[in-house]
Amino acid sequence: MLQKPLGRGASKARPIRSDRVARPRFRSIGSISRPSSSSSVSWLSSPELVLFLVGARKTGSGFKSLKAYRSGYFGASIKLQSGYTAGVNTAFYNEAHRGKHDEVDIEFLGRTWKEPYTLQTNVYVRGSGREARFHLWFDPTKHFHRYAILWNPKEIIFLVDDIPIRRYEKKSITTFPTRPMWVYGSIWDASDWATDDGKYKTDYTYQPFVSQYKNFRLAGCSSSATPHCRPVSASPYQSGGLSKKQLMAMRWVQKNRMVYHYCMDTTRDHSLTPECKKLPKKKENILD
Repeated sequence: MLQKPLGRGASKARPIRSDRVARPRFRSIGSISRPSSSSSVSWLSSPELVLFLVGARKTGSGFKSLKAYRSGYFGASIKLQSGYTAGVNTAFYNEAHRGKHDEVDIEFLGRTWKEPYTLQTNVYVRGSGREARFHLWFDPTKHFHRYAILWNPKEIIFLVDDIPIRRYEKKSITTFPTRPMWVYGSIWDASDWATDDGKYKTDYTYQPFVSQYKNFRLAGCSSSATPHCRPVSASPYQSGGLSKKQLMAMRWVQKNRMVYHYCMDTTRDHSLTPECKKLPKKKENILD
């Protein structure tokens, strides 16, 4: 059941171009993927693992899985830093970076003192991002909350505390990531775009900037899994698709907490996002 929103309501957000600056590259810092001995599905449950990612000037820190996946459920509990964090990007994401760049992102865009955190979801395929942004219905700095990406051959679903907030369906081979991707977490200086389109920069008088991750859950088909490995689904039905309750929850979030959607941005060139040709009149009707 959804909690009531805390603090300020959803406000209008200026368009942000998250594809302007690439993240720093990270080496693998330990394994966050452990292969099961009995199947081709990889699992990890680490309830006591907490990572502190400390940002330094013009750089960042992070972790990377030792395996690539071609589908799966990827989740972690994350707690963000309170106070002034403008320009700082905290992320949990999947990425294929050889050749054409593909990404599926959950990103927290740093805030000024007066504004809430913005959670950005993004599906970046073949040179174009597909962002949707939300103001959460709770304070993500008070407690750990669970954030997850579910990626299978039919759709990508973003979840917060097991509530679906966005669904991105596969509508064509050119607008959906199909290559194996690694799992990453990071904190880095994204001053050029992260907060109010770069208006507010990272202020290092407030460093160190710390993000905490724990309770990783990885369940998916690795790039080396057999063809018999079954993709993960968010559906309670064998036929797939979200349940009525899941759809109602997602509609509530999109109606009340979504502050930006790429298809509704009339300043963008949508030649690379053909799925936006039929723009919805109301943001709560997107349900993509």
